[in-house]
Amino acid sequence: NGDVLVLSQMWGPSHFCLIMCLWACLDALPVAVDKTKVSPPVEDVEPPESVDTGLHYDRYLREVIDFLEKDPHFREKLHNTDMEDIKQGKLAKELDFVSHHVRTKLDELKRQEVNRLRTLIKVKQDMNGEKGMTVDHKALLKQFEHLNHMNPYTFEVEDLDRLIKSATNDLENFDKERHEDFKKYEMTKEHERKEHLKTLDEEARQKEEEHYEEMKKKHADHPKINHPGSQDQLKEVWEDADGLDPNEFDPKTFFNLHDTNGDGYFDEQELEALFTKELEKVYDPTHEEDDMMEMEEERLRMREHVMNEVDTNRDRLVSRDEFITATNRKEFLEPDGWETLEQNPMYTEEELREFEQHLALEEQDLNLRSNELLKQREELERQQEQLNAQKMELQQAFCPVIWNKILIFYHYTYINAVPFAAEMLPGDSQPLSHGHQQDLPAHS
Repeated sequence: NGDVLVLSQMWGPSHFCLIMCLWACLDALPVAVDKTKVSPPVEDVEPPESVDTGLHYDRYLREVIDFLEKDPHFREKLHNTDMEDIKQGKLAKELDFVSHHVRTKLDELKRQEVNRLRTLIKVKQDMNGEKGMTVDHKALLKQFEHLNHMNPYTFEVEDLDRLIKSATNDLENFDKERHEDFKKYEMTKEHERKEHLKTLDEEARQKEEEHYEEMKKKHADHPKINHPGSQDQLKEVWEDADGLDPNEFDPKTFFNLHDTNGDGYFDEQELEALFTKELEKVYDPTHEEDDMMEMEEERLRMREHVMNEVDTNRDRLVSRDEFITATNRKEFLEPDGWETLEQNPMYTEEELREFEQHLALEEQDLNLRSNELLKQREELERQQEQLNAQKMELQQAFCPVIWNKILIFYHYTYINAVPFAAEMLPGDSQPLSHGHQQDLPAHS
């Protein structure tokens, strides 16, 4: 049975625990549709490789799921457990009944993950120490929330329960964090533009402002954007991407054509792919006025909007039934217009002022820290100069003493090595007097 293989590879980047719900839908075989026929023929479809979820523990998450799916008992329980029971931790308790081989492998995966996190935290601590920054221990411990780090050796029920809850919570907040990151990106871009204007003279500043307004107008001058998920929007995809007659648009066939892995659902990636045609009306990577970061934010907005309208059970997937139902609504046939990003500013003037104040405080803090480091460097250089001076004094004090000892050592070594030289003074060809000879040490 290839169902387990299909499941292990088909889940997308934003629904870990939701993958478990898909077991209920595995009775349907993957299909591919002949574009010239309304009734699609059934054939095997290769499932695509799963996409990175974006979570920092993505690899650990995938490997745990892959091995749990190999256990027949756990796979059966997974098939008969609904989403709410999974979220409440009922499925995690079934871990006690999986095979010894699977449990042993899960233990090994957990030890590897703990070691990875320890290494990551050590690197962060070292980097913060080098920068003179304090370590946020609370933030570091958050890295371990998806497992029980108090027991770093074995994978237990608590570890599976934590993994499910952490992934569910993190993925639900993933889009929110992306929006916040984009807002910061936009405010940073505007702040840097304003700071650049301050460096220009009046004439250059006026030209720069005129150019900026011209680029805004060029960007806003684009064809009409269809409402995401509306009949007009999907018909354009049907005609341009699929090469079919828009007058013969059929929702069921459309769904089968764009359900690329044939699992009976539109996941977030499959939905976002439907908006490429609309986005290309607004954004062109070769145009100065178009920002590709804004294009991806627009794609995210479109996908979220369709999910909110169509995903009635809020499992972050659009089933075939949900899609067909949505196509019968008035909003699908007669949608409102769609306002793009330039018509919906991401931040207010007040938010921008607060952001700039925060940047100013950060810059002030960095300057203070830089001055402190500069003073420390100057102090170290002063101490080094003192050490060098002391070294010179010691060398000057000890050099005559050492030199005298070398001369004495050489003198006696020379006499002992060449006995007959003891009869002569250096530079003198006359024998020493009897009295002087007695002063010299005897040769042994």
